[in-house]
Amino acid sequence: MSKIKSSLGRGLDALINASLIDNQEVDYKEDLAKLKNDDGKSINILAKISVDLILPNPFQPRMTFDRNSLEELKKSISINGLIQPITVRRTQNNQYQLISGERRLRAFKELGYKEIPSYIISVESDEILLALALIENIQRERLNPIEIANAYKRLMNECNLTQDEIAEKVGKDRTTISNTLRLLKLPEEIQNALIEEKITMGHARAILSLPNEKLQILAYKKVLDENLSVRKIEKIAKSVKTSGSGSVLFPNKSVPKSINIHIIELQERLQRILGTKVTCTQKSDGSGEIVIQFYSNIEFERIIEMLESLNEKFN
Repeated sequence: MSKIKSSLGRGLDALINASLIDNQEVDYKEDLAKLKNDDGKSINILAKISVDLILPNPFQPRMTFDRNSLEELKKSISINGLIQPITVRRTQNNQYQLISGERRLRAFKELGYKEIPSYIISVESDEILLALALIENIQRERLNPIEIANAYKRLMNECNLTQDEIAEKVGKDRTTISNTLRLLKLPEEIQNALIEEKITMGHARAILSLPNEKLQILAYKKVLDENLSVRKIEKIAKSVKTSGSGSVLFPNKSVPKSINIHIIELQERLQRILGTKVTCTQKSDGSGEIVIQFYSNIEFERIIEMLESLNEKFN
């Protein structure tokens, strides 16, 4: 593990230490221009590479490519040229594998350019390549919050980096890393809304403070229906947690005036245990009912067996 982390550190220095690049006079018209560190060792190579020789990045953290943003990038490249080269590593058969810069590579291809300025770096393993690709994209590309959160998660799960180590590598504080990772706990519908910029990070964090998925969905819909500010939804979330009631989340009076958070949590617990939809309702006098749904005779028998097993366990 120490070898991976030390190699990652050297790779990042080569990628993001701008002074190593700015102190060199690099001419894109030359086929190769070696950049060296203080010890005279080659840290990477700048070259013009045929776009047809560059293979996709298997660890690409970006999930969506905005068409308008890509068109803006193409226009900028046409007028100003490529400001930041892409980063690649050599593979077999004289080909290259993309590490970062997929938007730039796509723009070059669509503009009809045959070659693209590229930093060629040496990467010792796929694990280090993954870490470099994720960190480089987090720092240089305009990823949405969910893409960033997934990148952090992969750095933790696949590269065995801690949140503190990720914070150091990407130049963020640990709280930012932790709060971003928590976004992945949101229901998929709300994550998609964040990706599509229907809500902001502030809205997402406020919604996330609610105790369960049902209340989070209700809060999200209220934000959309009433165009609520972040401060307003934070106040509502605080009120829900304090009162134990979700009544403030309903936009009209045609639905029940209160939701008991404990009943919702019990309902979700029963659904996990029984593996089917469960509906719990409670009246003002404390009475209520539990409805367990089944969709076939086989499933009905399965649920009965589970209930009998639970009965035997507690008797």
